[in-house]
Order: sequence, then structure tokens, then C-alpha cells
Amino acid sequence: MTISYFTSKNRSDESFFTGDRQSPWFLVAFGMVGAALSGVTFVSVPGMVGNNSFYFFQFILGNIIGYLFITFVLIPLYYKLKLVSIYGYLDDRFGATTKKTGSLFFLISQSFGAALRLLLAVKILQFAFFDRLDLPFLDKLNISFLDKSSILFFLTLILIILMVWLYTNKSGIKTIVWTDAMQTFFLISAAVVTIYAITTSLDLSLSESVKEVINHKYFKLFNWDGKAGSNFFKQFISGFLIAVAMMGLDQNMMQKSLTIKNMKDAQKNTLTFSLILAVTQFLFLGLGILLYIYAENHNVTLPIGENGQLLDTDTLFPDLAINHLGLVAGISFLLGIIAASFSSIDSALTALTTSFTYDFLDISSKSSKEKLKLKNYVMFGFTVIIFIIVMAFSGSRGDIISTIFYVAGYTYGPLLGLFLFGMFTKIKIKDTLIPIVAILAPILTYLLNIYFKNAFNFDFGFFNIAVNASLTIMGLLIIKKSN
Repeated sequence: MTISYFTSKNRSDESFFTGDRQSPWFLVAFGMVGAALSGVTFVSVPGMVGNNSFYFFQFILGNIIGYLFITFVLIPLYYKLKLVSIYGYLDDRFGATTKKTGSLFFLISQSFGAALRLLLAVKILQFAFFDRLDLPFLDKLNISFLDKSSILFFLTLILIILMVWLYTNKSGIKTIVWTDAMQTFFLISAAVVTIYAITTSLDLSLSESVKEVINHKYFKLFNWDGKAGSNFFKQFISGFLIAVAMMGLDQNMMQKSLTIKNMKDAQKNTLTFSLILAVTQFLFLGLGILLYIYAENHNVTLPIGENGQLLDTDTLFPDLAINHLGLVAGISFLLGIIAASFSSIDSALTALTTSFTYDFLDISSKSSKEKLKLKNYVMFGFTVIIFIIVMAFSGSRGDIISTIFYVAGYTYGPLLGLFLFGMFTKIKIKDTLIPIVAILAPILTYLLNIYFKNAFNFDFGFFNIAVNASLTIMGLLIIKKSN
């Protein structure tokens, strides 16, 4: 709220959307790490080690190549066209229908992604804090179809959304580049403090801790089984494509880069961000093994499903931090997850509002009064949508990060296909037929995935984004204009 107060001074009509293009590149780079990590990496990555070993590292390697593509191909393109919404490129290359189709797929992707990230943060905040409060008024509500836990979940969600609304509503992205940096600091600090608490508890030095991690049964970096969803080539290629799609073709992430005054600084931002993010993700994987080592030594167990997979892996980190590792680790974890809660939704709401108002409502041509009115209506509308999605998935179990990347393969695939086709070919297509291709591609990808699983026991895994984008490109070739 304090940051919002100062960043709201001297704001213009464009401050909410562009930050007046005055953001320091190093601040944006550091802050983007928190937005990219959110509560999902904070909790899901350490927990997923139990079922997926260190195979996520293969995905991270692919991410690094993807960030290089964003830095040297996409950033120059966006700055050349002076874009506010990056889907303006699709209008320039193909036409208005394609732009709206691309923007719509982003809106769907971002709404689900932000909601699932927020869901995890709300669950943990409820588990770690609100469930422990003695709130007599809840017992008096006497809502027959809701238990006390469900009511607390609802109230926690409302509280977070309300707070986010209060500090983002005035200056949007101009505020968020600063709050994201603060959130990143607390996220990384919480991981470092937890690692220190575990190693101290187990009486391990830093070098001994590294040896314990390397020698653990979960420290498996590469999977060469061609049929497995965690196969190296599937993970690496998917990591590259998902980085390009979920970062480079994502209004949420690129909007921050586009608040920087020039292209060279924006490229510095992306390179710095990608390096910090890769190191941080690797740190969280190592933290995951340390958490399981601690759990093994203290007889902390997770339930196991019928398929032999661990259930509720997302609860391992919060459970150990709050109930086992002491007060300092517990407080740092709470600060980290609160930061994650807000980073899950603040920039997402701003990006969703920007994309819809620029791509569907042509807000740039409106008066200042109309801009403010439309922005508030649209932001409120997406807040309601995210709230509904969170409530719909509130009963889900397992690691949410896998769900997010799996869903992203279907929703970002058409976007990836459109951008790649536009950048690397000069073929013109029938703009009005784009929605048909964009809808059919993910449907066919889903059906193909089922067929390959049943017929060949071959799981696409995160590789579904490559299949989806390829089918989109094939569809675009079918609807090309004849010369």
C-alpha cells in the first residue's frame, strides 16, 4: 500500500498499462523472478521431487534457451512495433480477427494460470495461519452446506483479492514492478532460511548438505525413457517452447519488460531475469530433496495413491516449515507465501485488463474518463472470473505446477503456432478462419494424446505444447491465401 501511494503520484493515463516506460531494467528483472516463481515454484517444485526426482532440471535447461529466443527475437520485434499489448503484432501480421483470437487464448490461459497459482497460496495461508485462529463468529454462521474450513477458504480468498485490488487499481504496472521486487526478495529469503534451518537441524555443513542432495535417490537429472512424460527430449523441448509461450508470448510477463525505456535495457532485463530464475529454480529443487531427507529422519510421511505416487506433495514444505523447523523458518515461510499470494494475481490482473481493453475495446482512442471507467469495469470482471476458477478447483490435490504446465500446453499452443508462423514465414492467411484452427488444434492434441497413451503407452507430458503448435501451423497452411 505504501509503494502504491508513492508510485501513484504524477501518474498519467498510460501509467496503469505502460508504467510511463520509466522502469529501471534491473528492478524489473529481479521482480519478474517472483512473478514467474509465485507460490507454485515456492511450494510445488520442492514437493514434486518426491514423484519426479530432479527431472524438472531438464525443463529448466530448455527454459534457458527459450529466454535467449525471447531476448534476441521477440523483444526487438515488440519494441520495433511500439506495442502496449503484444498481440498487436498479430493484427499487424495477419489481421484483427487473429489478434483477438490470440488475445482470447492469452486471457483464458492467464485466468486459469493465475487462479491455480492463487489457489495454492490460499490453501497454504489457510493451513498455516487462518485455520489456527479462534473465530467464534464462524460457528454462528451455521451454513449447512459449508463447513468451517470451506468458509475460511472463502474468506482468505476474498481478503487476498481485496488487498490486491487496493494496491494495483490506481497505477497498475507502475506499482507492480516495485512490489514484485519486494515479493521476490521474500520468496528467495524464505527458501534460504528453510535450507539453513534444515541443515542446522540435521547438523550438516554446506558441503555435507550438497553431498546428501547429490547422493539421494531423488537426485536423478536425466530420464532417457522415450515413453515417459519426463523423457529428456520431451522436457527440454517443452521447456524451450513453454518459456517462449508463457514468458515471451504472455502479456503478463512482457508488459513488465515493455515498461523499460529502450530495447537494450529490456534485453539486459530478460537475460538477468532468466539467469536468476534458473538458479532459483535449481535451488528449490535442492530444497525439495532436503525437505524429504528431513521428513525421512523425523518420520513425516505423505499419503500414497493407488498408482504408488505420493499425494499432497504441495503440503510437505508448509507442514515442515510451520510445524517442525522452528519459529524463524515458520515466519519466513509465511512471509514468502504471502508474497507469493500477491504475486500470483496482481500482475495477472493488470495484464488481463490491459490485453482486453487494448485488444477488444480499443481503449487507446478513448478519453481519460472513459479509460478509467473501462479499466475499472474490466479489472473487476477478471477478478470475478479468477475467483470463480479458484472456487471450482478448490478440492484439487497433487502438485499444481504440473497441472499449470499441462494446461498451458493446450492454451498457449495456438499462440505459439501463430507467432512462429508469423515470424518465420511470409505466407498470408485467411484471417476470418483463424478461430477455427485455434480451437481445433488443442482438441486434436488432446485426442492424439489419449490415442498414443492407449495404443503405445506413450505420454506427451509437457510436450503437448509442441504437438499443439505444430497442428496450428498445419492448419494455417491449409487456410493460406492463394496468390
